[in-house]
Amino acid sequence: MGRILLLAILVAACASISFAQSTDDYKKWEFYGGYSHNRIDTGSGNNIISDREGFNGFDTAVTGNITRYVGLKVDLAGHFKNRTIPVNTTQINVDSSIYNLLGGVQIKDNSTETRFKPFAQALVGVAHGRNKVDFGNTICVAIFPSPCTNFTETDTGLGAAFGGGLDIRAGSRFDIRAIQIDYNPTRLFDSTQHNFRVGAGIVIH
Repeated sequence: MGRILLLAILVAACASISFAQSTDDYKKWEFYGGYSHNRIDTGSGNNIISDREGFNGFDTAVTGNITRYVGLKVDLAGHFKNRTIPVNTTQINVDSSIYNLLGGVQIKDNSTETRFKPFAQALVGVAHGRNKVDFGNTICVAIFPSPCTNFTETDTGLGAAFGGGLDIRAGSRFDIRAIQIDYNPTRLFDSTQHNFRVGAGIVIH
């Protein structure tokens, strides 16, 4: 009877140790970098610039996983677009950019053994937009007042990202982010932009 009790205690202890190891066997940090395409809501409503335009750029992030499934995330993304607007026999150049610095929560199975890792995230923070207008040699008649002075407008406001994607384990130290899709609303220039971004890249941990 004593031996059976001793064996039961030993099995329970081994099981508890095994459970503790399994719950602790996950990636504590991850660093993401990749390409990002953002469909920016310009809200212009005219025939020269469409209401939604494609901006190309980058997305980077650092995540500290506080449990196997929950991580705290900081995300920095930048998207850029250069447009040429024809006016009579000349053109106007508009160089635009938008940055998002966001923080929040990521939900994902961060186990070292998991191969396919779908994830979801909810991030909020600040967005910064800039439009630089260069009139070049435009003759300022009818459309624009004279003189045509180059100018830059900037604004900083609320930004957020709600979405997710799929990571695929490609080695002990890195994953492939096959896709990431986010709804990326911003509040800039006294209006709300309903943007949508998609990207892919590499996760190092």
